[in-house]
Amino acid sequence: MTAMSYVDVYRRMAAEIEAEREAALGLLGPSAPSVRAAVARLLENRTFKYPLSVLPLIVHAVETGMLEPALPLAIVHELWWTSACCLDDLADSQGTDAAGDLRRGDVLLATVIAGVPLPLLVVQSGRVPEPVRDALRDEIVRCWVNATEGQLRDLLGATAGTTPDAVAVAYLRKSGAPFGMITAMAAQWANAAASRVALWREFGELFGVLWQLLNDQEDILSGRNEDILNGTATYLLACALDEGAPGSAEHLRALHRAAQDSAPARADLARILLAPKVLHRYQRDIDEFRDRARRVLDALGGTRAYLCVVRDLVDQTSRMLLHPRASLEPTL
Repeated sequence: MTAMSYVDVYRRMAAEIEAEREAALGLLGPSAPSVRAAVARLLENRTFKYPLSVLPLIVHAVETGMLEPALPLAIVHELWWTSACCLDDLADSQGTDAAGDLRRGDVLLATVIAGVPLPLLVVQSGRVPEPVRDALRDEIVRCWVNATEGQLRDLLGATAGTTPDAVAVAYLRKSGAPFGMITAMAAQWANAAASRVALWREFGELFGVLWQLLNDQEDILSGRNEDILNGTATYLLACALDEGAPGSAEHLRALHRAAQDSAPARADLARILLAPKVLHRYQRDIDEFRDRARRVLDALGGTRAYLCVVRDLVDQTSRMLLHPRASLEPTL
């Protein structure tokens, strides 16, 4: 029998998720048709390569064996990431290419509604068990504070204090916070004990780090190189600084700054970042984050079929995609 994957779960639940999305938009009320239209257009145009909106459903099913009750959380997850990604694009001055025909101001306003008021309306609605509404609301607020702290560290772009530990802390906030939020919310919805909620939050935070590391690799392999062009201090850069010869750190930092505007500097930076020694360190650290996430899942246990789905998702996210001599130049 073929094991179930998170993509299989998404295909099974896609129609229900779409209906839940429409129900969430309806919470904006009849007096705000323009707001609803703008948010709907934002969601329509901001599609994601990986259907991770099912993650809270799977966590709930690990706890209870049932996917369907936590459907509103799939929309909270989708809304949060749609808002966060649009804000990231606006902060990076990348325009509104992923927002269809919405004007920049419309995108900004729709992004604010999609990220905060609408998720709060969802978790305060009658679809959510009353005993957990306040806890779910608090999770959303806490997540935005922690994730914004991590994102601001990215925007600062300073490499002087870049170490693997420092970047890991930023990743735990920027990407770990939203995944920790949604996994903790799913466990709370399932009436899990406080100790299990804490473990699910820890798992989500570790998964978020793994997801960011995968995203960083795909950014290089796609040829977009947004991290390089934005001067982001990535975990790969931190590994290169940590593994470099004495006295080489300042040269690497200078290359990193120059690479935002210079193709030759990007080529030189690629040779350093994608050196075998650096990639070996990078893979070792990815494996360590993966093993930590696995240990949390071992401690949790739960409904075996859905626990296996989460384990498989961790393994897929922990892939090492980079190889020596990959290019930092856009592919044609």
